[in-house]
Amino acid sequence: MNSFTNNNLEKIYITGEKKLTGSVNISGAKNAALPLMALSLIINKDFNLYNVPDLADTRLMSNLLIDLGIAINWRKGNLNFYGKPKKDEASYDLVRQMRASILVLGPLLASKGTAKVPLPGGCAIGSRPIDLHVMVMEALGANVKFDSGFIISSLSNEGLKGGVINFPKVSVGATESALMTAVLAQGQTKIFNAAKEPEVTDLANCLNKAGADIKGIGTDNLIINGVKELNQVSHSVVSDRIEAGSFAIASSITKGNVEINNINPKNLTEFINILKLTGSKVEIFENSMNVSCSQRPKTFNVYTDPYPGFPTDLQAQYMALMAIANGKTLIKETIFENRFMHVPELLRMGAKISVNHQEAEINGVKNLKGAKVMASDLRASMCLILAALAATGTSEIDGLNHLDRGYENLEDKLTNLGAIIKRSN
Repeated sequence: MNSFTNNNLEKIYITGEKKLTGSVNISGAKNAALPLMALSLIINKDFNLYNVPDLADTRLMSNLLIDLGIAINWRKGNLNFYGKPKKDEASYDLVRQMRASILVLGPLLASKGTAKVPLPGGCAIGSRPIDLHVMVMEALGANVKFDSGFIISSLSNEGLKGGVINFPKVSVGATESALMTAVLAQGQTKIFNAAKEPEVTDLANCLNKAGADIKGIGTDNLIINGVKELNQVSHSVVSDRIEAGSFAIASSITKGNVEINNINPKNLTEFINILKLTGSKVEIFENSMNVSCSQRPKTFNVYTDPYPGFPTDLQAQYMALMAIANGKTLIKETIFENRFMHVPELLRMGAKISVNHQEAEINGVKNLKGAKVMASDLRASMCLILAALAATGTSEIDGLNHLDRGYENLEDKLTNLGAIIKRSN
């Protein structure tokens, strides 16, 4: 098990200008694992989950589920869940640390008939309101109110009932909430403008394996015919496309040559196409890709968009690459309103970037310089690591509590590729 207890005191030191070469195995996706783990609240017979990354967030979700009464056996990425939730109130001390904790609301309601969940915490990258989650519960027959910082939802004696959910905007978390709650509702639920991310598809496929009846998987219109119960199931978490993209940029930004294994390249089509346009060579295989680069990157403007568009979770990392590109790049962030917090830190490393509302203009420089920097959120931490890998001299990166939420064994993986990186107090 990783140690996440003292990471507020630790820093990562990176000496840059080392070409990364070799191969790396990508872990399971955090953003897929968290909702899948929440299914243990409604799959009570025997539930096995494989390829779960050992991260601060997955450990936190595990602790939250254990606190609710689920027994969990965790062995090297393989989790076995059994038992039923014994209480309907989620721990404030746990939920406040992670926004994804809201994912227990629907399954807890479906299992217990009532659910009391504190308003969640997590990365400070934008408001990410929970109003769409509340909309889901109400559409499926729940009464929802707010009291003393808690979301309190309850069902009448008739229980969950199928309904129509028409999302005003695409939301991954709210789509997952709708799926997990509607599968046990009486009758049919229709979801319009559903998120199509691979992590949503992974959740729907797991539910169907457990006996749910979900149609339209992979599209933005889903139809769920409710079932009385879910059966025993084993499922492997989809690989982390964001980690894969991060390592692809690590190869490109260091003019390296890296084979990235245990992935589905189809889940990164838009990103791969753009990386090629910046001058990287990308060879795609069934479960892997090879990324190499021998020149300074070319510029290419991007805007983030829900899947299958360019992922907001790779925007910060892409900005690190464009910081040393030959010319001017525009990056527009359309998903979160506060996701350029890495920019001041890149400026400390010599980058030339200006931000105007949701758009950043990057004027590439030939070299970034090592500096002391602070990570503000999960993807910003990876952005700074990528910049440090390419920079002259040594960089000191603080704020590792964010990094440990989403990247498993990152220092080991980078060291194996030739990076000079160490973590210490």
